[in-house]
Amino acid sequence: MQLNNLSNCLSIFTVLYLCICLADPYLNTDAGTMSPFEHGEVFVLDDGGEVDLDLGNYERFLDVTLTRDNNITTGKIFQSVIEKERRGDYLGKTVQVVPHITDAIKNWIESVAVIPVDGKEGAADVCVIELGGTVGDIESMPFIEALRQLSFSVGQDNFCLIHVSLIPVLGVVGEQKTKPTQHSVRELRALGLTPHLLACRSAQPLLENTKEKLSQFCHVAAANILNIHDVPNIWHIPLLLMNQNSHYAILKQLNLLSIATPPDLQDWTKMAETYDNLTNSVRIAMVGKYVGLTDSYLSVVKALLHACIACSLKPSIDWIAASDLEDDTAKLTPEAHAAAWETLRNAACVLVPGGFGDRGVRGMMLAAKFARENNIPYLGICLGMQISVIEFARSVLSMERANSEEFDAQTSENVVIFMPEGSTTHMGSTMRLGSRKTFFQTPDCITAKLYGNRQYVDERHRHRYEVNPDIIGVLEERGLKFVGKDETRKRMEILELPSHPFYIGVQFHPEFKSRPRRPSPLFLGFMLAATGRLEAFLNNHQNGV
Repeated sequence: MQLNNLSNCLSIFTVLYLCICLADPYLNTDAGTMSPFEHGEVFVLDDGGEVDLDLGNYERFLDVTLTRDNNITTGKIFQSVIEKERRGDYLGKTVQVVPHITDAIKNWIESVAVIPVDGKEGAADVCVIELGGTVGDIESMPFIEALRQLSFSVGQDNFCLIHVSLIPVLGVVGEQKTKPTQHSVRELRALGLTPHLLACRSAQPLLENTKEKLSQFCHVAAANILNIHDVPNIWHIPLLLMNQNSHYAILKQLNLLSIATPPDLQDWTKMAETYDNLTNSVRIAMVGKYVGLTDSYLSVVKALLHACIACSLKPSIDWIAASDLEDDTAKLTPEAHAAAWETLRNAACVLVPGGFGDRGVRGMMLAAKFARENNIPYLGICLGMQISVIEFARSVLSMERANSEEFDAQTSENVVIFMPEGSTTHMGSTMRLGSRKTFFQTPDCITAKLYGNRQYVDERHRHRYEVNPDIIGVLEERGLKFVGKDETRKRMEILELPSHPFYIGVQFHPEFKSRPRRPSPLFLGFMLAATGRLEAFLNNHQNGV
């Protein structure tokens, strides 16, 4: 099954073993070196794979755990083929796009296709392949040809192609235009692939005459034309697809009707409707470097949403460019500076997410200091944790030159250092990546209580700098406690300020494991603290209520 940006419909396959394979035709080996402004956030998997944010959507919607092998890129394919050529595996043959590149794509898909991602044993029943990009893109041609060959080799009863297309509307006339879809389907058919279903994105529900026109000119049955129009919240999409019997059409094409049972989305329906009816909100100040593109922090936004729903709240995120809080901005653009500080002062809590580079660092420190001195709940993630350590060292320990080696390699007061095993010459896959254990140093801390008083917790990492272990003693003497460390007890993973209602920094990224009906404990505690309900929650939690 080819699926392009339609991960939401997979919730209907609750009775089938699933495998997922995302094909990204870009030449990068993975998404790890991409700028957040270029491609949105880099999502990190348990095994350390740095992948496209779409895999994060799959994990959240389906509550599954994916691996780096579930993500294919042109870079990975070319690299594997060239390595084989250098080893002499092709026995002197001329290496070409067809058959060598296309065979490598098919072999990758077939090897991944049998491995279920939903924790069940045995071979997967359905492998979902999402091919990103646009029909006609030169970079995706080898993938389309590989899928054409795959559809022929597995047979028509084992291949279902869903083509995703936009149905635009002319502003003044208000007519739903089908020409773009007609042309893309014609292009796809010319390449040897015929869609079995059309998934049409639109602002409003498709009109009947629009469906008829699409069916006539695209050679797709009207019952197989799915309309994914705008809805109050994204959790309505699986319900929208179910109401159009999309599961029936897909299962019929794959000849799986005999083993599938009707979808059960009662809990999902309740969750979607609950969110629609929420009225109370909480204002969250997000102080970051990449606020110009909110997809840069997609997982953080989703984790906040999950936690807010659990607290019967709607998140109201105020985006603050960290550099707007700095003194230099007050001189150059005083309006932006004043607006940023006004937003920060009106927030119920402050979150500083991850990032790289020194731009906006001073503004983040000012946000951390404001939250610390005014007892505003603060959550620092990765860079946000390091920022809180630097700010504490400067403000409380009077270490005026306290800094990170990332921002000032010459400073004499390094409180954040480059990891010894890190590479200074290569950027891709050279960080501390993937799921690692963090051991709690004391059960008497907020974080340990939020995680259910476990001995340790597994969370995903993505960083190449860490708090300098040589200054931990002096920091803790002045009140900053490092309550979570790695197995060596030398890497600082979690910090808390016991004198503060909620001042927590974590080196890992808890947002990557947050799920709609299973929010991250840290984000849940963050929202409870922002609304003054944390203490009561922890007391009830400790008493087993």
